Amino acid sequence: NLGELVDGTIALIQNRTITEEELYKLIPAPDFPTGGYIMGKGGPHKFYTTGNGAVQMRAKIEHEIINHNGSPRNALVITELPYQVNKASLSQKIAEMVNDKKLEGIADLRDESDRNGIRLVIELRRDAVPNVVQNNLYKKTNLQTSFSGNFVALGSQGRQPVRFSLKQSLLEWVDFR
Repeated sequence: NLGELVDGTIALIQNRTITEEELYKLIPAPDFPTGGYIMGKGGPHKFYTTGNGAVQMRAKIEHEIINHNGSPRNALVITELPYQVNKASLSQKIAEMVNDKKLEGIADLRDESDRNGIRLVIELRRDAVPNVVQNNLYKKTNLQTSFSGNFVALGSQGRQPVRFSLKQSLLEWVDFR
């Protein structure tokens, strides 16, 4: 979030001895362009303080009741994906797993995405339990995945790569500006 990053940078300019913990409160976690949820706080915290780490991510899945030929049916609707998950590949993998009987409880899968965002609808069978199907999707597909990162850049000397914490990288940028 740009606003959080600006707030953190201003706090750093006003107090160069700000702790990593104080900075983490201002910039709590990275935002990803495809959305999704970050699981836990340990991954982003380690990433920010050491410059190296992994973040566990999950897709945003909502439960909806949809109309299926005049009768109500449960559906799982995916509206946000973890970073670097391709929607088309994901849809294909889910369809293959349903056909191979590796995923149960799914009656239909369709992509209703448009320019307003992602909307992947997974229509469930009548006897399916939505939470069970959702947990199986997290386990067997990349609707739950991890993203690893490394804050590496050339330091102010510009001679060799250096791993930076979030605070160190902001200090380098402020000094450069």
